[in-house]
Parts: sequence; C-alpha cells; structure tokens
Amino acid sequence: MFLQRATVLLIVLGFTLFAFVMAGPRAGLLVLVGLGFGLVLEGLRFGFAGPWRMIVTDRDGRGLLAQLIAIALVAVVAFPLMAGSGGELVPAHAPVGIGMILGAFVFGAAMQLVMGCGSGTLVNAGSGNLVGLIALAGFIAGSFVGTLHLGWWSSLGSLPVISAQGSFGETGGLVLTLAGLAIVAVIAFLRSAPGKRIPPRRLWIAAVLIAALALANLVIAGQPWGIVYGLGLWGAKIAQAGGADLASTAFWAAEGNATRLAESILTDVTSLTNIGLLIGAFAVMRWRADPGAQTQALTLASYGAVLLAALVLGYSARMAFGCNVGAFFSGISTGSLHGWVWLVAAFAGSILGIKLRPVLLRPRISGGAYA
Repeated sequence: MFLQRATVLLIVLGFTLFAFVMAGPRAGLLVLVGLGFGLVLEGLRFGFAGPWRMIVTDRDGRGLLAQLIAIALVAVVAFPLMAGSGGELVPAHAPVGIGMILGAFVFGAAMQLVMGCGSGTLVNAGSGNLVGLIALAGFIAGSFVGTLHLGWWSSLGSLPVISAQGSFGETGGLVLTLAGLAIVAVIAFLRSAPGKRIPPRRLWIAAVLIAALALANLVIAGQPWGIVYGLGLWGAKIAQAGGADLASTAFWAAEGNATRLAESILTDVTSLTNIGLLIGAFAVMRWRADPGAQTQALTLASYGAVLLAALVLGYSARMAFGCNVGAFFSGISTGSLHGWVWLVAAFAGSILGIKLRPVLLRPRISGGAYA
C-alpha cells in the first residue's frame, strides 16, 4: 500500500513539475487546479449527471442543490471580479440558438446513457472505469467532429449573446442570477422526498471547494472552467497527426484555434485542467486501500451503445457551446442567458436518457447494474 501511494504522489508531482518546466508557472498552476477538481469530484463524489438522475428517479435533490450552491458562490465573487478586470477575465457567454438548444437536449439524454457529462467522463476514465475510458474516446471524437459542423448549426439561427450584466448591470445581473438559482433550488427542494432535501456535510464541503477551484481557474486562465474545447482539441490533434488537413476548416482555421492546434496542448488552458482532472481522479482511486470494481461488465452491444452515446455526447456538447461545466456551471455563474436555456433543454433531454438507459445498457449478469 505504501508503494502504491508513493507511486501516486510521484505521478502527481512529476506531471505538475513537467508542466511547470515545459510551459511555465501558469501551466503548472492550472494542472494543480485541475488536480483539485479531480480530487473533489471523485473523492467527495460531487457530480452532475448522477444528481440530475437522482432528482428524477429517487426524488433526491441533495446533489442538485449542492451544484446550485457552488454556482451561487462562484457568481457572488465572479461578477465583481470580471467587472473590475478591465476585460482580462472573460465570461462564459454564448448565443442562444436552434442548434444550441437541440444540442443541449441531446447532450442531456446522452449523458445519462454514459452516466457522465464532460467532467464525469474524465473522472470515470481517470478512475480506471472501462465504460468511462470508452466514453472518453467517443467524447473526444464527437467533440472534434462537432467543430467541423458548428458553423452549419449556428447558421440555423440564433439570438445575439445576452448576459445578465449587459441587461441589468453588474449588481442587478448578480441579484437576478442568485434569484434564479434560488427558484431552481426551491423547486428541487419541493420535488425531493423528506430526508433527501438537505445536502450532507460532504456535499457542502465539495460545493465550497469546487467554487474556490472554479474561481482560481478564472483568475489563472483568464476564463471560466471548461471541458469541451480541450477534448475537441485533442481530437483535432489526433486527426492532424493522422494526416487530416484542418487548415481548410472554418473552426480550426480561425486564428486562436489554429494557434492552439499548432502548439503543445500544455499551452491550452482547458487541456491543462482536463489533464489535471484525470490525474486527480486516478490519484483518489489508487490512494484508496480497496478501489473495488468500477463497473460491471456489459454486453458487447451495450459497450457499443456507450461508444455511440459518447460520440453523440461530444458532438452535441460542441453544438450547445459547452457541457454541464462550461455551459451550465460556468455559463450561469458568469451571467449568460445561454446557461439557463442550456439547463432547461439539457434537463428535459436527461429525463429521456433516464428512460432509455435500462433499455440500451444491459449487464452481462442478470440483476446487475452499471453505475
């Protein structure tokens, strides 16, 4: 056990030091932030897809309420922080459009099939979960393919970017955001069964830590916590290494994206936190004395369903300008209308995914369950 834990520490410290040396202090700090996300998400069992399922199937709103608490904590600090940054801190604002709404709905359904959103997929993969590893591969491929078609989906029509700050000012926008979160919290509270309404101490701690890490990410990276762009970039680099010419594609020919594609992933802030998150989840699972089995074996057809669902998950995340982290968490906490619309569409899709899950994912052993 000592050797196992020593190895975990060496991996964590080694990669962090590698990022510091190869890409500078900022890169090393972002790896540490991502590491923190992984430790909290896996270690304290703070998630997104699971709590959305629990509020529907078990009338358990504790996980969802913890998410709302974390978002509110970030908003309280992020709104004035961004206002006083002189434009150096960029919010997670995106336009609301037909493709975006459809993408969020499909994403909500697909995440219940793979039992993880963007961050959940990284956590599951980092933990050694076979289904998570398959889902991560599919998510990477799907989010990359989504970049190739994003222009078409955007052309279907969208509103201009609308933010709470732009419509009501910094103070008014913050009040409106907190009020919206309170309304959702009341709905979740009333939906929940007695005894499943107040988050346990573990989730309160997790919510505070996630909020602190998200704010650290905002300050260090200059932008809110995100997942999808980094995974799409990984897919693009793999495609480019395989001989694909991406210079002719609108998305990857854009100045900023072309620069990131040409440089090391250690210069991309989202990739750094994604890598840290993977390592953090891995560290938690290997640190435990008995990690246990991460999933029950599925039938071959079910593994295929997971891969297909993950492809759709990544593709729809790109359509929707983010996942539960980049759109829901970071979008709402930095004042984007897009985040609220994403929440409604994705939750509706999640209900559909919950109904499809037992039909499409069948364990090899009767009576088992994939969690």
